Amino acid sequence: MKVIRALAAAAALAATAGLMTACSPSGSSDTVLRIGASATIDSLNPFVSSSDYSSVVYEYVYPHLTEYDTKDLSLVPSFATSWSTSADGKTWTFDTVTGASWSDGKPLTAEDAAFTMSMIIAHKDGPTGQLAGFVNHMTSAVATDDHTLAVTYDQPVGNVLAQLQQLPILPEHVWKKLAAGDGKEITSFQNGAPMVSGGPFELTQYKKDQLALFQANPKWWGKTKPTITGFGLQFFANDDAMVTALKTGQVDMIGESTPATAVASLKKAGMVVDTAPSVGFYDFIINTNPKKKNHPELLDPKVREAFEYAMDRESMVKTAWLGLATPGSTIVSPASGWHDDSIQGLPFDLTKANAILDSLGYTKGSDGIRVADGHPMAYDVIFPTEINGAGDRMFQIIQNDLQQAGVKLTMRKMDTDAATTAINGPGNTYDEFDLAMWDWIPPVDPDFQLSVLTCAQWGNNNDSGYCNPAYDALYAQQAVAPDREARQAIIDQMQKIAFDDRPYIALVNQNVVEAHSPKWTGFLLSPLVGSVNNLSTQTLLGVHRVK
Repeated sequence: MKVIRALAAAAALAATAGLMTACSPSGSSDTVLRIGASATIDSLNPFVSSSDYSSVVYEYVYPHLTEYDTKDLSLVPSFATSWSTSADGKTWTFDTVTGASWSDGKPLTAEDAAFTMSMIIAHKDGPTGQLAGFVNHMTSAVATDDHTLAVTYDQPVGNVLAQLQQLPILPEHVWKKLAAGDGKEITSFQNGAPMVSGGPFELTQYKKDQLALFQANPKWWGKTKPTITGFGLQFFANDDAMVTALKTGQVDMIGESTPATAVASLKKAGMVVDTAPSVGFYDFIINTNPKKKNHPELLDPKVREAFEYAMDRESMVKTAWLGLATPGSTIVSPASGWHDDSIQGLPFDLTKANAILDSLGYTKGSDGIRVADGHPMAYDVIFPTEINGAGDRMFQIIQNDLQQAGVKLTMRKMDTDAATTAINGPGNTYDEFDLAMWDWIPPVDPDFQLSVLTCAQWGNNNDSGYCNPAYDALYAQQAVAPDREARQAIIDQMQKIAFDDRPYIALVNQNVVEAHSPKWTGFLLSPLVGSVNNLSTQTLLGVHRVK
């Protein structure tokens, strides 16, 4: 099967060169940026997808009211040209771009933004739940005319601009019929290429797990026009194939999934390699649902504490990341600016790990594996293939160290869709899986990452079966905190609860690592996110081939 996948990737790459040339109006592939990636697009529907590269599509294809300035990460106008708030802080009025249109020629107006928000509000407890966090406390969104949007909240919300930066504006004339009735068609909609675009690029062709091709949108309303005629994402079966493709000139750059182990060889080959801290982190996931069917010992906080003592983060940073990461501690990364520095991950201490498990009466059998309530402490770990490479090496370290604590781990590799299905379980009951390993690359504002562990996100972004009403109450409070200091205090409490309860054990905060051919320049590597999957549409607009 691995050979077949590798051959398919090579064949797709060979085809990509021709397809990308065809998508350039000038007929020259020199103006099309070819990007390699080892993580794929899992869906083109924003209410279903979870992949980082699905987010890339939405960032470049759909408008957003605000965006981050890539230099200082301040929130600046995008489709919204300006905004104001009412005296009571509950109503935000946005002036939007005038005279804009979607790629199919239909008008792009404030009404599209109002429709998108209203659709999410109407179905937030169902099909739009995955994006519902971005409209928390929002009661209505109304376009008073084609270029004015009024958004009302039930109380003042402090992070409105950050929330709306993450919310893609969808074309009403495409989605309206899907939102009718109970809205069940929303999540079944494939949203395939060619996709109606209101951003700087159009998605023109897409082949699942192979490639996605974009061309500059001639109807793009932004002041800055792309200097490239298009770009393409080529998905590789593994990191080695992706790195080889860059070295041999088959692609022009590789994105934030560039393996740290390839940095030296890429530099030796003459490639430009950039790195910066990331808001992302790798996490070891423990099912904390009290109704899970098997291995109830995992519900004991002391067992989860023992697991963390058996995790050698320093070795993970040194071996898997070659220093291009830092040890993790909480669900909010230091690079976000919201991390509680007083919370430190537990030190690697196998003696303490064994002592805790001994104290619980879980003795080791003849094979060295402990027995808890009559069954071995042996667990399958769901492992999505998109974290191959560094993830593999991290897992091996965890596996070997936990073995010394009398715990056996077996990796269950699967694609992202299968991993999500296995974690959620039948009917989103979270009652079948025990452990998993994955990563998060969240937005800069911590609201989204905090929301993942809420009860409301069961069946959507929640991937641990965690549900704690006290945590949820704090999540609601942080959104309406009166100032940065008050919000930080609440977020610190949430980080401490999640740290103590351990639905996640934060392993490392990995760096963004990107590499590109010296034949290209103009990339903007944000301090917190990469050039390709940046939080600003500006990041690829200035990229150009060196003459």
